Amino acid sequence: MENTLRQKYEALKNEIKKLDSAIVAFSGGVDSVLVLKVAHDILGDEAIAVTADSPSLPRRELEETKKIAEEIGAKHIVINTEETENGNYLRNPANRCYYCKTELYSKLKEISKQAGIKNILNGTNFDDLGDYRPGLKAADEHRIISPLKDAKLAKSDVRELAKYLDLKSWDKPSSPCLSSRVPYGQEITLKKLRMIEEAENFLKDFGITELRVRHFGNKARIDVKEDDKNRININFESINKKFNEIGFNEIEISNFKSGNLNFIMAK
Repeated sequence: MENTLRQKYEALKNEIKKLDSAIVAFSGGVDSVLVLKVAHDILGDEAIAVTADSPSLPRRELEETKKIAEEIGAKHIVINTEETENGNYLRNPANRCYYCKTELYSKLKEISKQAGIKNILNGTNFDDLGDYRPGLKAADEHRIISPLKDAKLAKSDVRELAKYLDLKSWDKPSSPCLSSRVPYGQEITLKKLRMIEEAENFLKDFGITELRVRHFGNKARIDVKEDDKNRININFESINKKFNEIGFNEIEISNFKSGNLNFIMAK
């Protein structure tokens, strides 16, 4: 490990050593996995992973969180959140994530009171400060601690450190919630979320690991990397048939770009 990253790793450990116990908001992404790993190494059983389950979380991701927490050896709790019952969230404004994170952190605050754990950690990294992330406001309002950000760990640092710590998810692609596949301003419904999840699961069974199925009414836009477009083309007949069954009458293939809706909005 090169010296700068080693210093950031020490800074991360020092941030967590200040705490006597902590709840980790655990999505199963590499950021929260790293936070949980280091928190568990330092705090042991006083570090608890909590995953929020709702219709916007793919079932595959939920099962993955359970598996990863078990591998780390951390206590893991799954709770239900009700952001999909909030009209402000369902209207899908550009700050939709604010309402989701407000719901999450409110539930974590309840757990922290019940368990006598005052510290709540999230996986916000230093790069996140340069992106449009309304959830950061909710974190500030609830005084959530962001140890990766405080240690100035960028996304590339997080992946490199996770690899150094032998975490299997070090190269796991980012997987934002299903609602992120619905363009801002278009209503989020449970039917849309189910359609998106079923479509993405079908494509993942072809071995495509990084993709998004964007919901544009009757049209599905499949965002994939250039290397995976050939798989789509080879299997297009079966994909088109399945997507028709799901409720999509038209398919568009597009280049994958993480945070695509934010990019479109910025333009």
